Amino acid sequence: MDIDAAMKLRQLLIYGLCLVVSAMFATAAAAERRVALVVGISGYKNAPTLPNTINDSNAIAALFKSIGFDVVISRNDLGVVDFKRTVREFLITAENADMAVVYYAGHGIEIGGVNYLIPMDARLSHDYDVDDEAIALDRIVWALEPVRRLRLILLDACRDNPFAAKLRSASRSPTRGGLAKLEEISADTLVAFAAKAGSISYDGDGVNSPYATALLRHLTEPGVDVRIALGRVRDEVLAMTGGRQEPFIYGSLGGATISLVPPLDATKVAPVPPPVAAAPIPRPVVPVPALPKPVAVNPTLTITPPAAKVELPKPPLPAQAAPAIADPCVRDEARLAHLRANPAPDEIINFQREVACQRLRPQVQRLFESFASDATPSPGSAAALVPVPALPKSVVVNSTPPTTPPAAKVELPRPPLPAQAAAEITDPCVRDEARLARLRAYPAPDEIVNFLHEVACQRLREQVQRLFESYASGTTSSPGSDAAPQPALNQPAQNEPVRAEDTCVRDTARLVRIRAEPTLKAITEFEKELGCEQLRSQLLRLRQSVAP
Repeated sequence: MDIDAAMKLRQLLIYGLCLVVSAMFATAAAAERRVALVVGISGYKNAPTLPNTINDSNAIAALFKSIGFDVVISRNDLGVVDFKRTVREFLITAENADMAVVYYAGHGIEIGGVNYLIPMDARLSHDYDVDDEAIALDRIVWALEPVRRLRLILLDACRDNPFAAKLRSASRSPTRGGLAKLEEISADTLVAFAAKAGSISYDGDGVNSPYATALLRHLTEPGVDVRIALGRVRDEVLAMTGGRQEPFIYGSLGGATISLVPPLDATKVAPVPPPVAAAPIPRPVVPVPALPKPVAVNPTLTITPPAAKVELPKPPLPAQAAPAIADPCVRDEARLAHLRANPAPDEIINFQREVACQRLRPQVQRLFESFASDATPSPGSAAALVPVPALPKSVVVNSTPPTTPPAAKVELPRPPLPAQAAAEITDPCVRDEARLARLRAYPAPDEIVNFLHEVACQRLREQVQRLFESYASGTTSSPGSDAAPQPALNQPAQNEPVRAEDTCVRDTARLVRIRAEPTLKAITEFEKELGCEQLRSQLLRLRQSVAP
């Protein structure tokens, strides 16, 4: 017995040691320090203003904050003194960092082979003024020398030289536009130009420049090496500008994968835990596989079949993924492009659950949110069966029964309830859930307004309110419509008021019209004229869903 007790004690000690070592490695991985400096210059006093630079810098700063950077210094419209002071401040901040990123949007020029970033108050009457009134790129590179693992400089500054006329007679003649290529860069440093040396970049017609738009989409993809991410940025900018603007990268990194955001499963530590009990498995239903061939459901059932149900599949876990016949990203990219061109709410919901390409998940999620801002019921909620007017061609329901089969219905994922038929008649929440699910799939403003006043289930009232705020165009009913008059919407509905300002009513109606036929031009014009700030996040998601 003493020997057995000693063996058990030894095993416990070894297990505890494994836990401690795993925790130490997890802490060390999580302790990587990332810092960023973001500067945007727009309101130049002695040069043309740049319309998008402030939007670009604010969006990039928000991006770095959203992925957990330890320090993000964001400054706009800096004079030369403040610009130099900010660079010095960042030098101190980056001394003990593992990763440091600098993003600059504004005017930049090249004189005598040296690249300079132009502050807001620069005059540059002569070439020798540049050392006093501008910031040399070499100063930024030097400030990042103490950074241990990655030094990344992103320059959206390759524009036409606004001071060329003043400096034409100077001894160090400037180029017509763009920046000069870099010959010597220290190891573990990348300098990315928005356009290759000697060429210019464009502000574009949207809220952000093409280069900033591509950075926002690709730079922080989880687990993607920064060089691959910048390559995708290059491809997208070339496509957006018709080949006129080609981003370029100078510098080199080692052979290890370096990404600004670790893989999604990199932070999960599994130090030999006891087996986790499996989640309860719902009653067997027939899922719809994402295959091109038709799948028959209950092909041999001949007598009184129950209502055919199709369960929308959950996103597969990585460990359960079957070997793909072809590249899933190619297939999913084609499907995403089709849905962007011809959006259909039902197909978008199905695609959001079936997408297999991990790097496309954020884009599919944004497309889903732009058409249905109120999330669908979770698997544990008591979601009701929603009648489907026409089944997809890839599913054949009850193909052999000679008699008329019951209406096919699609069930949102949830464990089936045994007394469901009786509950649908007596329980007001079940009835309201069915009505809410139908309105989510096929939104009709007048029906949403009526449902807002008639909902009896208290726990669904907030969801109905959010659905009303996302889709209700009935707040601006036409003179001949049968919708309830505007004052009725402002009255309390069962002790919960519905608030609507005149500006938000107008903008909500316009957002509904744009959602029906979304175009990038219409969205851009609406963003400039938007008066209801609470709709801005929905408009941003709509832009992201239709952006190329």
